[in-house]
Amino acid sequence: MSFTVSPSSATTPLVLALDVGSTGTRGGLFDATGRPLSQLRHKVHHQFTTATDGTSTIDADQVVAEVAEVITTVCRRLREASGKHRPAIRGVGIDTFASSLVGVDDHGRAITGCITYADSRCSAQVARLRDEWDESAIQQRTGTRIHSSYLPARFAWLAQEHPDLMQRAARWMSLSEYVHLQLIGATAAGTSVAAWTGLLDRRTGDWDDPLLEQCGLERDRLNAVAPPSEPLVPTGNHADLPSKVWAMVAEAHWSPGISDGFASNVGAGGTDPRSAVIAAATSGAMRVLVDHVPEQVGSGLWCYRVDERRSIVGGALNDVGRAVSWLESTIRMPSAEELAELLGSDPDPDTPLVLPFLSGERSTGWAGGARAVVTGLGAAHDGGALARGMFEGIAASYARVAAQLSEIAGTPERILASGRVSADLPALLPVLADALQAPLTPVTIKRSTLRGTALVTLDVVAPDVARADPTTAPTHEPHPARAEYHRQRLVEFERVYAALIG
Repeated sequence: MSFTVSPSSATTPLVLALDVGSTGTRGGLFDATGRPLSQLRHKVHHQFTTATDGTSTIDADQVVAEVAEVITTVCRRLREASGKHRPAIRGVGIDTFASSLVGVDDHGRAITGCITYADSRCSAQVARLRDEWDESAIQQRTGTRIHSSYLPARFAWLAQEHPDLMQRAARWMSLSEYVHLQLIGATAAGTSVAAWTGLLDRRTGDWDDPLLEQCGLERDRLNAVAPPSEPLVPTGNHADLPSKVWAMVAEAHWSPGISDGFASNVGAGGTDPRSAVIAAATSGAMRVLVDHVPEQVGSGLWCYRVDERRSIVGGALNDVGRAVSWLESTIRMPSAEELAELLGSDPDPDTPLVLPFLSGERSTGWAGGARAVVTGLGAAHDGGALARGMFEGIAASYARVAAQLSEIAGTPERILASGRVSADLPALLPVLADALQAPLTPVTIKRSTLRGTALVTLDVVAPDVARADPTTAPTHEPHPARAEYHRQRLVEFERVYAALIG
């Protein structure tokens, strides 16, 4: 059964959700129940600029143009579909990939590329800061470790390698903040976006002044922090949007940006502490949304403040979909049917052991400079054996997160699986269920992150409307007989990790 709804059957008010991800910018309209309107969406593809030195950037103004194109296209399609009786758009929300950084000049224009979460050029500064700073104290205040994904090490790298940019930049902001500044002339750092920088005091929901001082960064070079309930007020700076399009969104609630991790959890149905969500896209994560600020954060995890009272706790993997893409372009992969049969069969102790850190590790060891390790690979192994080893390594990485997560949030009543990889590669899910020894329920709606952004905005503009539940597929039950195999593989995983990375 389709989860979408036609414009004529939609429950008002409508919200426009925008999502800037690793592979493109997309947007679509949702009704007040959280269902997407059929045919009223658009996507513009893009890719990061990468290099062997760890560079991972994207042009910030290119993304602004992409967002403007998406808004324009979706609004025009709504006009065409609805005629004179089109419903009003009461909210506009945007999520972006987390932990982005753009430097702007006095006129609000970008003087740097947008540095993404995957940029590892500050790995040397990570090592230095871990020696010089009290990382444990910083993690308990901000919920984040010192890592190449977060801004303290990135600012240290900029100060060392590009001091001219550090001097020239009047302000530093995330990608969503920059998009808002260019499109509507107003901006703020959404609480969850600020949390993902590694600079937010998770207990106060404001910038962490001691850490700003350590970074040599004045508070006025960052935007104010605002939760989703505090709207941005457009100043009329909408040159990239046609006047008829602007008229459709000008009076909307423009929510400050939110992180894609927060949106992904909400969109998949992980809106309470009883539900953990495994996200499997280009990168991956396992998260639980809790209705308080936890007192302590496990060393391998992060804890992000997302609004006035809630936090999201979990861990992240750099390489899930990225690992699949690498396999597809590098080895002779089995067919989809062969792969499903291979991954669904009883595990083979002769399978190569893979630590799947193609672009560095986040949770649980936070080794930004880590690279993938393959052990036990012999001449008799084929592409299917290497693929199985990679998928078991991904499953082991999720299991490492789950073990620490249970110490803070308890054992979840259900685990939901969402994201492109879980949909395109369903054969991975039984391996995950076996490695976690827990039932795993696939969420079958598409674009759950985009839906989550819509739901966060709807919580403000239509709080009293009941939301539609996302559709799911049959639950994958774990095989108890395979538990010991995965336990032993995890022991070996940790042994190799300690010897070569940890």
